[in-house]
Amino acid sequence: MNKLGVQDLDLAGKRVLIRVDFNVPLDDARSITDDTRIRAALATLRLVLDAGGRPVIMSHLGRPGGKKREEFTLAPVAARLEDLLGQQVHFAGDCAGPEAAEVVGRARAGELVLLENLRFHPGETANDAAFARELALHGELYVNDAFGTAHRAHASTVGVTAHFDHCASGLLMGEELERLGGLLSHPRRPFVAILGGAKISGKIEVVENLIDTVDAILVGGGMAFTFFRAMGLEVGDSLVEESLLDTVSATLKRAKLSRTEILLPEDVVIADRFAADASKKEVLVTDIESGWRGLDVGSRTVKRFTDLIESAGTVFWNGPMGVFEMDAFARGTRAIARSLARATDEGTLSVVGGGDSVAAISQAGLAHKITHISTGGGASLEFMAGKELPGVTALSDAPAKGSR
Repeated sequence: MNKLGVQDLDLAGKRVLIRVDFNVPLDDARSITDDTRIRAALATLRLVLDAGGRPVIMSHLGRPGGKKREEFTLAPVAARLEDLLGQQVHFAGDCAGPEAAEVVGRARAGELVLLENLRFHPGETANDAAFARELALHGELYVNDAFGTAHRAHASTVGVTAHFDHCASGLLMGEELERLGGLLSHPRRPFVAILGGAKISGKIEVVENLIDTVDAILVGGGMAFTFFRAMGLEVGDSLVEESLLDTVSATLKRAKLSRTEILLPEDVVIADRFAADASKKEVLVTDIESGWRGLDVGSRTVKRFTDLIESAGTVFWNGPMGVFEMDAFARGTRAIARSLARATDEGTLSVVGGGDSVAAISQAGLAHKITHISTGGGASLEFMAGKELPGVTALSDAPAKGSR
């Protein structure tokens, strides 16, 4: 993953086509409710501007299905970007074709252009060669700073790179690769991974890749019940992915022969229905009754998991311990968030891998306490699963040391 970085490019006077991830949440009034992703790209944009380059920025927003839909316009993003940078942003009403070309052509050194939503064109998600060629016309250099889309082979992340001699990672992308790569190559030990969420599908490959790499994997959330069923335990009406029982059984057997311990909950909070006001009780995992379902980890498990977190050198967390959207079943997830913040204060290197885990950390007001919060939930999971990220592979390799 030793890729060319934007800081390695000669940017002066150049149009720099930059893929960012401005897929921000909007309310019913089309106002941005969280500009974290916009702020995350500012360092790269300022670097290009300060070097005399002309950033031409492209992003997707939502899932408009390859059609122009006003509710998915990037116009609110352009306005917020102007506020954050303190300068005008030229907004193009399309990302390809004559309108986009005209706006890009008018921009001067030190000015920015934001192109309209890439996904207004079906060619984006199809990685269409002709659409990628149109995008490439907007720049002389290419920079990808959208780690959150790096696991997608789209026109703006892969296809476009065929038209540039130099394709570099942005500062945010570079930090993501360094942080996540460091976890797998040289973590401080003990190295603890916490994996939760509703389903084991999509995460079983992460478990398998981390065996022999981490010292312990703490499993919570709905995915734990597929492990329990594979072990022959009764789980009542808890979520189970029957098609993965054999895979999970094989993973447990492999872990027993490795350096890695897979730790499952000892007790759980069960409810008689999936509702915030359901009747609930805390039981051992061996005592789940028919008609009840597990919706959070129990007190013993919280104590055991937090003790391991607070004695760890490195922690990677992806996925909640329960249905944290409901206060009645949020205790386990919140306890993990607080424990991880305390551990970080004491010197633990902590990385939260996007998605619901970030939401839980943010809800608890603890995001500033974490060493690194990944901007890509799916991309970080695929990276940790050892998968190739097409948007990263497509970037130019950094020159070998001593070759410059």
